[in-house]
Amino acid sequence: MTSEPPALESRASFLVSQLGLASAQAFSAALAPLGLTPNRYGILVHVARQEGRTQQELATVLGLHRNSMVSLIDDLEQRGLVERRRHPTDRRAYAIHLTPSARDVLTAATRLADEQEEAMLGRLDAEDRATLLAILGRMVERGGYRPGIHPGLAQHGGARR
Repeated sequence: MTSEPPALESRASFLVSQLGLASAQAFSAALAPLGLTPNRYGILVHVARQEGRTQQELATVLGLHRNSMVSLIDDLEQRGLVERRRHPTDRRAYAIHLTPSARDVLTAATRLADEQEEAMLGRLDAEDRATLLAILGRMVERGGYRPGIHPGLAQHGGARR
């Protein structure tokens, strides 16, 4: 006699996947009018948080092969969102900076991210939100993932765990 499998709604992996897919699709759709993908938004956030990093430093932080990083920066530069400037202490390197239009796009995209987060977590009280974020953070850490680095970057050269 074969027993019935557990209900999907009792499986954490299914619930996280269900919420993750819905969140990713909603965020992608929200960013599309800005000409951004979640991956490129993430790169802009990293540049904004430490402007002037070299392409190699960004590649290292994001776990990308340097050739993939060059391609992503080329794309953002063609879109007028970043600019390469000679590094002040290394003539062979370029420092990556946001353009003024990138700051406007980043402000709008961050507002969309905030709205999505509120839509997803709005039914939770502050204590539940803090607990959820703490648990998810521990899962990321204990799973060996790089905090703040989206695994979707792997599509652009293999973001490493």
